[in-house]
Amino acid sequence: MKQQKLALDLIEAGTTTKDYLNTGEKLPNNISSKMLYKDIITIAWPSLVELMLTQLASMIDMIMVGRLGASALTAVGLTTQPKFLLIAIFTSINVGTTALVARNKGRGNQKKANLILRQAILIMTILSITISILMYSVAQPVIKFMGATDYLSLKEGTEYLQIQMYGILALGLTGTITAALRGAGNSKTAMIYNLTGNFVNVIFNYILIYGNFGFPKLGVAGASLATVIGQFTSFIIACIAIMGKKNYVRFRFKDGLKPDLKTMSAISDIGIPALIEQLVMRVGFIVYAKTVASLGTLPFAVHNICMNIQALSFMNGQAFAVSATSLVGQSLGKKRADMAKEYAVRSRRTGMIVSIILMILFFLFPRQIISLYNPDKQIVDLGARILIMVSLIQVPQGSQFIVSGILRGAGDTRATAIIITITTLLLRPSLAIIMVNIFHLGLEGAWLALIADQLLRSLLVLIRFRSGKWITKLDK
Repeated sequence: MKQQKLALDLIEAGTTTKDYLNTGEKLPNNISSKMLYKDIITIAWPSLVELMLTQLASMIDMIMVGRLGASALTAVGLTTQPKFLLIAIFTSINVGTTALVARNKGRGNQKKANLILRQAILIMTILSITISILMYSVAQPVIKFMGATDYLSLKEGTEYLQIQMYGILALGLTGTITAALRGAGNSKTAMIYNLTGNFVNVIFNYILIYGNFGFPKLGVAGASLATVIGQFTSFIIACIAIMGKKNYVRFRFKDGLKPDLKTMSAISDIGIPALIEQLVMRVGFIVYAKTVASLGTLPFAVHNICMNIQALSFMNGQAFAVSATSLVGQSLGKKRADMAKEYAVRSRRTGMIVSIILMILFFLFPRQIISLYNPDKQIVDLGARILIMVSLIQVPQGSQFIVSGILRGAGDTRATAIIITITTLLLRPSLAIIMVNIFHLGLEGAWLALIADQLLRSLLVLIRFRSGKWITKLDK
């Protein structure tokens, strides 16, 4: 696939970090602000389309399951945090992969970028197989721990989680390939195979959940199986893409998969703080989810609907974070701290526009959006109140994701790990427990805790960004 010509490719390396921080150098004479915005959008728009449509597919999944009743929604909701905990481990590896591929593309070292991809694939294969076997064997106690309060939720939740484990290897390796491609500035290829997989997922949802076209009616289990089929579809297409000759990063079996400890260590140096961040985040989310589950089946069903909708709004920040991570990493690889800073600032500005649009939609049409999942008046009334609350944090939330992507592109993952520990592990669950169990504010109280987490986290990552310390990672 033909790679776009980045503005930073038009200038020579040579602006040192110290020079930039001391002199406040502006854009080079041959680079315009318009060129930088074009680079950002070129990488971000395929990621935004991909992530938005991926989440829409997830929303359709939940809508289809929601038609089976509140119990089915609860069963699927109980699996959400355990699944995300597993994905968090994969994400940590992928953070290191993206940052290092971007840095080596900036240096013009394609051979090293391909070595990073191979080592990441090796690590991911071992992790995926180990995790899938372990989680399959403990699925029932995990679902019970998450707060299953009746036999049906426990049974369906366990089946859903166990079926998901069949697709973990495909999910993990697809994520690694995606991370490498994005690091090289290629987000279009990932968009194609991920959207194809999601389309297949939705088709098989229709077939397997309700038993259409002569297939058995599998209900919640059918939704899980459809997801796995979609994951394998994406994986197969991703493999075909990465083995071709058109991408900057590529995989060839003749290069071998022999472990390279130095490269693995480099991935780990960035990935381990990101892993700590993700694990801490998920532990906090699990405690938070258990607190919400204690409110009962209907409030927890509404909570899962609103979390599913909120996840759609995450996609905006994540898409521009992909762009920021790639461009900042490549800029620092060229020793262009000035360009890294300019790309970072413009990524935040562009993402804010989408955040404002989402804020308006959620604020003006909350009842209509919630009713897509389930038309029950109690669900719609409670869900609409929560969605209005969600609308109010769209701008800081989007900025937070993008700034975190900037820090990761610079390899500054320790700072975000510390911030996540403060907000997600300490603030959100403790405040939720107080709001729900002491002040008895119900689901609204739990979401006030979530909003407080998002606002404080946004402030702290912004302070880290403005300190400029992330730029100095280039010199270490």
